Amino acid sequence: MPERPLALFAMSAENLPSLFPPDVLRRVRAVVDIDPTLIAESFDDRPGNDGVRAALAEAEILITGWGSPPVDAAVLAAAPRLRAVLHAAGSVKGLIGPGCWERGTVVSSAADANALPVAEYTLGMIMLVGKDLFAARDRYRAARSFTLAEVMPGIGNFGRRIGIVGASRIGRRLIELLRPFDFRIALADPYVDAAEASALGVTPMSLDALMSSSDIVTVHAPATPETRHLVGARELALMPDGAVLINTARGSLVDTDALVEELRAGRIAAVLDVTDPEPLPSASPLFDLPNAFLTPHLAGSHGNELARLGLCVAEELERLLHGLPLSHQIDRASLERAA
Repeated sequence: MPERPLALFAMSAENLPSLFPPDVLRRVRAVVDIDPTLIAESFDDRPGNDGVRAALAEAEILITGWGSPPVDAAVLAAAPRLRAVLHAAGSVKGLIGPGCWERGTVVSSAADANALPVAEYTLGMIMLVGKDLFAARDRYRAARSFTLAEVMPGIGNFGRRIGIVGASRIGRRLIELLRPFDFRIALADPYVDAAEASALGVTPMSLDALMSSSDIVTVHAPATPETRHLVGARELALMPDGAVLINTARGSLVDTDALVEELRAGRIAAVLDVTDPEPLPSASPLFDLPNAFLTPHLAGSHGNELARLGLCVAEELERLLHGLPLSHQIDRASLERAA
């Protein structure tokens, strides 16, 4: 049997058991030589880090995750044999230094796997707000009664227009999940042309048109300097009365002060899994506004969903070592406009 290449874990040690439970870890160790007790939380030469430095000098593959130190020029100099970085998390923007691309290091990310629970969360919220579930719960709780067989006007999910801002990984997964339902799906994304929109089965729109015609607007664009406050006071004012804004992307995409003013007016509602700032200050009015539904940044992978990220890395390892194209390889050009 050929000698297995040496790999090294680099992440917060507390995350490794959830990302790589025993069955997934066995699959990793079947193809690489890796010590699950040796986890690089830093790559420097601080006392006690000799084992990490020695492993880094021989490692061909880094398996990274949340809490990994950046793979910068100093790390590359200390890792002359490194040929791949496989990231058991989402974005690699803050992880991969320019030297990796210049060396030709293969980079892969489990961002697609992490996109699924966010898309699932968003689908669930779309279905619930379409039935006005949160307000109905509050009314029922206050009245302690309701009228059987009474038809509730103005609610339901038949024919609602869902406006998706950004055809990111999550935006595209959401489009897939929405297909079986009787929604009309619109998309605002400057990088998606009419032909691609048709292939996705969505109606392309400008952001203004989407904001003004959608019953539910859900934000899935990347956080970049250009997208800061992409949804601001002007865009929020375009939303129809009774519309709902969902944000599971990054808080900076929505102008928090402008959103608070619209919510105070009672004209629209919002479901926010992310905010700006994050966490919110305890005195934030968003906690008390009845038309704001807040969750603590939990749409992404948590609990048993973390193992899906480790499994993604295990599968990428197998492809890499069998000479097959990676399913989730990242290239430098696409990273510049991704999250």
